[in-house]
Amino acid sequence: MITAIVHVSAEVASIPEVAQAIAAIDGVSEVYSVTGPIDLIVLVRVRNHDEIATVVADKLNKVPGVVDTETHIAFRTYSRHDLEAAFSLGLD
Repeated sequence: MITAIVHVSAEVASIPEVAQAIAAIDGVSEVYSVTGPIDLIVLVRVRNHDEIATVVADKLNKVPGVVDTETHIAFRTYSRHDLEAAFSLGLD
């Protein structure tokens, strides 16, 4: 599984509609409305790199109201659960 994190700038008046349209795209697992210089953070989870191109370049970028995107490919995933297991002393 390949995960891409996409920062999306959208037209301010249409952020909720843009978020809903993006969330409906196959391969998009989550869409977050956030504060700061970007409007949305999108998590894309697909099986191969070609699918990232399809989801981001062919679909997400063409959603009306999307102004700009910046895509980051994740190398590894770390979660609190993973860190707790790695540092556990087994004293349960």
